[in-house]
Amino acid sequence: MERPTTAPIPGYTYGSPSLPRSSVSLGELALLKKTILFTDEDASALRMANDVVKDQIEDILDVWYGFVASHPYLALYFSRRGTSELDADYLARVRARFGRWILDTTAAEYDEAWLDYQEEIGRRHTRPGKNETDGVDSVDHIPFRYLVGFVLPISATMEPFLSKRGHGPEDVRRMHSAWTKAVLLTAILWSRPYVRDGAF
Repeated sequence: MERPTTAPIPGYTYGSPSLPRSSVSLGELALLKKTILFTDEDASALRMANDVVKDQIEDILDVWYGFVASHPYLALYFSRRGTSELDADYLARVRARFGRWILDTTAAEYDEAWLDYQEEIGRRHTRPGKNETDGVDSVDHIPFRYLVGFVLPISATMEPFLSKRGHGPEDVRRMHSAWTKAVLLTAILWSRPYVRDGAF
């Protein structure tokens, strides 16, 4: 399946030759997928999910951003440094990339380009990269606990959207299970920049 094409998204660098190579090898990725029970059937279910959610992206993002906005301690990471004032432009840029991440996750080929971009996304949550991409002056680090903690809300809130296109309960279950595994997989890979060299 080809990855969906859209208008250029600021800061979206999937496939860019300028990205550093991920320190995770394809062999290690294969073992990680095996560890979380991610199978070819899951990959197929994600392709089905891609077709289901591709025209629901803004509604999905509304739910996720509503969750963040309802928790000031999370919204803080989109605020201007030293204040509680949200940076609307920063929010909009990250939102656009988050929407594209949904499409990329459901259409992932799990190749070197995909691995490299997961490493870059992780880096952008840490001090070396948090504000760099968008040239903002915001909180400079997202604690690791929230990177992991977000796996559950991002996974659980997807199920209603997967149910909206007339698929039977078993197909919805398969898509939701595959989505949950895919979110966990990306969160694990995003954690790599948080881990000292040699410990991941």
